Amino acid sequence: MRSTFLLLFFGVLFGSNALAQEALSLDKKYLEDQFYVGITYNFLVNKPLDVAQRNLSYGLELGFIKDIPLSYDRNIALGLGLGYAVNSYYSNLLAIESGNAIAYSVMGSNDAFKRNKIETHMIELPFEIRWRNSTASDYKFWRIYAGFKLGYLLGGRSKFVSKQDKRSFYNADIQKIHYGLTFNFGYNTFNIHAYYSLSNLFNDNIAVNGEDITMKPLRIGLVFYIL
Repeated sequence: MRSTFLLLFFGVLFGSNALAQEALSLDKKYLEDQFYVGITYNFLVNKPLDVAQRNLSYGLELGFIKDIPLSYDRNIALGLGLGYAVNSYYSNLLAIESGNAIAYSVMGSNDAFKRNKIETHMIELPFEIRWRNSTASDYKFWRIYAGFKLGYLLGGRSKFVSKQDKRSFYNADIQKIHYGLTFNFGYNTFNIHAYYSLSNLFNDNIAVNGEDITMKPLRIGLVFYIL
């Protein structure tokens, strides 16, 4: 009887220890920051002469990033993802569709209009090198994520609204492929997000008043991560 009891005791003891070790091992396999939502203010850099931004140019992005830890402590990782983004750029650069061509002009301060914007909808592929000081049980930690983002244009529109007129059309002059550098930095919930495009917003050889339009987007805002 005593032998049976001892066998059961040690069986339970070693079994519990094995389960504890398995749980610890599973804890060591935690992943971080796989879903994201971001909101940005959008700047246009390298604008043509007299082109100025108007109203609030904004962006919204969301997606999933596969976290691929590289270190035993899982605080160094790669991130490869898929996302969707919509961005608006308000300015006084007017696009007018005429047949199969699009002409551009710069509206002056005397031109009365409510809104004039370029809007893009994109599928994005972010790639990040990730550092954080997280643990399996700590959900508040510092993070620095830097990387590269590739975007494919699903649709781009030019839209003009005044008291007398309202025009909107698909703008084929917007680049199909976009790419740029990303940097995310923060603690816990609030993280600063920055994206600088290495590609132009418009295709090559698009001009206004004889000057090539080589504007590049710069987006700065906040990104929120979800496990």
